[in-house]
Amino acid sequence: MIDTILSEFPKYFPEINNVLASGIPVFARVAGLMRTTPFLQRSEIPMIGKVGFALIFTIMLSMTLKTEIPPQGVSIVYSIIVNFLCGAILGFIVNCIIKAVESGGDMINMQQGVSSAMIMDPTTSTQVSIMGRIFSILGLIIFMEIGGVYWTFNAFIRSFEIFPIYAYAIPMDEIINMDYLIKITSNVLYIGLQIASPVLIATLGQDIILGIISKTAPQVNVFQMSFLFKPCLGAAILIVVLPTLFNVICDYFLSFSNIF
Repeated sequence: MIDTILSEFPKYFPEINNVLASGIPVFARVAGLMRTTPFLQRSEIPMIGKVGFALIFTIMLSMTLKTEIPPQGVSIVYSIIVNFLCGAILGFIVNCIIKAVESGGDMINMQQGVSSAMIMDPTTSTQVSIMGRIFSILGLIIFMEIGGVYWTFNAFIRSFEIFPIYAYAIPMDEIINMDYLIKITSNVLYIGLQIASPVLIATLGQDIILGIISKTAPQVNVFQMSFLFKPCLGAAILIVVLPTLFNVICDYFLSFSNIF
């Protein structure tokens, strides 16, 4: 009975059938974006909320984009896979932009000598550093506050112009070229060093001073003193330079306002 209804449905309701067929690849692209975008993939958002948002966003896109009728001979499974990968690529770009801030927190955490203090990140289910987690949340908040969500969805809607839902190959040269890929990945280290540089320089000066003390007064346990001074000095430096770091992070995010 159900098989008969499904087979006869396209004959009596061709327009509804075309909308449903075009909505499935759009939903796959939205799902790929939500799978890799930092502010959408968080485990704090319940799954029913993610699925509901994806369905509502898919309906809105299907009405505004005026998706085409599926051409003959197009594999719907292939279209779903390719559209999911297209959305995941866009989310990966956004993730690389925010990971640069998190890498700065990881460098600060290691230089402060508290790299052994790890916490569980519920988003990725992995062990992360304390400062890396703090800077990851900080970068995400700044990214959302200056309009990062708008940039992401604007680039996502524009992706339908570059890569239609029934295309067979993702135009990587139009979505992301090698120069852009090298830039966003190299910035993970470059911007991370810029963010962590005040703490790195301060702790390096402290190491030099403690090294001089250890030579002039060998009876002083300099190794034990460093465990006490480094976290305190790093926290004090962060309190002083944090307003400046806000401007550095904002300028870095604004340079990627046009994601592609």
